[in-house]
Amino acid sequence: MQGVLKPHLSLDVSDLEASLSFYGRLFGAEPLKRRPGYAKFDLAAPALNLALVEHPPTGRNVNHFGVQLDSAAAVEAAQERLRSARLLDLVEEGTVCCYAKQDKVWAVDPDGNRWEFFVVLEDADRMKSEGGACCVDAAPASCATGDACVTAQAETGSCGCPA
Repeated sequence: MQGVLKPHLSLDVSDLEASLSFYGRLFGAEPLKRRPGYAKFDLAAPALNLALVEHPPTGRNVNHFGVQLDSAAAVEAAQERLRSARLLDLVEEGTVCCYAKQDKVWAVDPDGNRWEFFVVLEDADRMKSEGGACCVDAAPASCATGDACVTAQAETGSCGCPA
């Protein structure tokens, strides 16, 4: 896959300060970005984009997985690859999410784990676009019309979309 910078993991955490202390010590690094309810570590070794999103405990802490790409063209290539594989779930262009303006495409695995392929276009001063969604709050297109749902229904009888 061309244009890959590093893997991305977004975790929901119940106490951002405690998590910042833990991950700062775990990786020996300070977060690159800190905003209310949000922090991002951009690590070189291990190569990882780790986001922490403050969220009440739900028993499920993985928000989503992703791959950070180096250009909008790489996102377009990922979109075509996912579409060809009948995995494309959602396309977002110029969306504000996690205090950054981004282009991104999404896929959902059979267990409902969401994967994004994204590029950061520029920094933003808010968590998400006004009235918009961010990360897993974004409604997956496969629930209504996407290829991913058609494929999953044929294989499992369900598209795996949240109720």
